[in-house]
Amino acid sequence: MRFEDPAAEFVPAVERVFGTPPRVLDGSRAVQLGDLKLRLEAGERELWLIELHGALETRLGMVEVRDDVESALREAKELMTRG
Repeated sequence: MRFEDPAAEFVPAVERVFGTPPRVLDGSRAVQLGDLKLRLEAGERELWLIELHGALETRLGMVEVRDDVESALREAKELMTRG
């Protein structure tokens, strides 16, 4: 049996996909890139895109983490550039 932990690869994958080191939040299950927060939820099966407005947060959308977290991050980046 093989176990995978998407959260273990999350921070390095964010840096690879977005090209900048993120600010790590919440025990490496959430990171901040400027006004954008990326957060793994639901047992690391959901990647939430959250816009930060000071203390307020607006959930912009969710990407399902299927095979690996880096693929989900690429999909999230594409959503951000389109919208």
